[in-house]
This record gives sequence, C-alpha cells and structure tokens, in this order.
Amino acid sequence: MKNVIITGSTGMVGKSVLLECLESPHIEKVLVINRHSLEMQHPKLEELLLPDFLQVETIKDQLTGYDACFHCMGVSALGMSEEAYHKVTYEVTKAFADVLCEINPGIVFNYVSGAGTDSSEKGKIMWARVKGKTENMMLAKGFKDAYAVRLGTILPEKGIKSRTNWYSYMYVILSPFFPLLKKSKNITTTTKFGKAMINTLRFPMSKKYLTNKDINELANK
Repeated sequence: MKNVIITGSTGMVGKSVLLECLESPHIEKVLVINRHSLEMQHPKLEELLLPDFLQVETIKDQLTGYDACFHCMGVSALGMSEEAYHKVTYEVTKAFADVLCEINPGIVFNYVSGAGTDSSEKGKIMWARVKGKTENMMLAKGFKDAYAVRLGTILPEKGIKSRTNWYSYMYVILSPFFPLLKKSKNITTTTKFGKAMINTLRFPMSKKYLTNKDINELANK
C-alpha cells in the first residue's frame, strides 16, 4: 500500500490519476495539492491548498511519509512568453522536486510532460525546450526513481472533462469515434493513464521517458 501526492488534480490529467488512485487497492492515502479546493470527500483523500506553488517550502513538513509524487500540473503555452511559461513549468516543478528530494530522496517522482518534448533544450519550439529542461532537471535530481511521461492524445473517461474549452469541444466532436481511437496503441485514455502512473510504483522500469504506447502497456500489467 502506497501513499501518494498529486498536483494538478483540478485538471483533466491530474483528475484521471486521482480517480484511479482512489479506486486502487494499492494506494492507501492520496494528498492533493491545489490552488483551489476540489470540494471532494473520500476516506483516502487529503487536500492542501497552496495559492503560490513556488512557496512549497512552507508546507514541506506536511509532505513527509509519501512514496510518490505524480506532478500533473501544466498549462498551455499558447499566448505565453517564454519567461512566463518557464516560471509555471520549470520553476514550479523544480520547487517541488527540490523539497521532496530533500525530505525523502526515496520517493518516486513522475513528471507529466508532453509528446514532442525537446531534451536538447535547443530546439525552435519554446514549450518543447522548457519541458525538456524540466525533464532533464527532474531526472538528474537523485530520486529513487523518476519518469518523464510524454503524454500524447488522451481520451476522457469516467465523466472527466478538460478545462480547456477547445479541447472539450474537440472531444464532443470525436466522441462517436472513441471506440475506434482506443484501439490505437498510440492513443491512451484517462483510465489507462491513471493506472499506468500507479504501476510505475509496482513495476519499476529502466525506461525513463514514457510515451502513450508505454502508458498503455504499463496500464495492463
């Protein structure tokens, strides 16, 4: 039985991990850290509100005793400057990684990145460079285990909805094709994604960059 921390649980990706953790017999306790309350009750669930995620140091005494952190926070880079995107992507992730590694280097840290991320940090696409830098930092931090989850197309299940309007509209249009799309090894679902994150704790992998194909395989173990 594992105790886990989830960030970004108010979004579609983080919510998918949360729901699977609450249902999983392998997870005993879930701590979600959010800016705004989920307003959800469950025997396994605890919530900490943190208005400024760069101030995670202020709650570090409440982060002990956990086996994993599923860092699912993320924003679209559309319309953002590189400086602003760097702050909410790299700096926030580093703040969490620094604190968690200090108090418990034996934790497993999963960073939800994105398909097309640039590990060289030198490419032309801004968001890919920043996510690549974030992945590199996280994987070099010194955790017991860590994974850069390069999530691609993900289909919502169990009533989960995207908070991004155009994503929600796209899902409505594509919903009749979901049964066909789910057959692709390169497309995953929120259910499989959540199960795969849990299974990184149960079935450690030598591969540290996980694609949708890896997520689907890991979910089925």
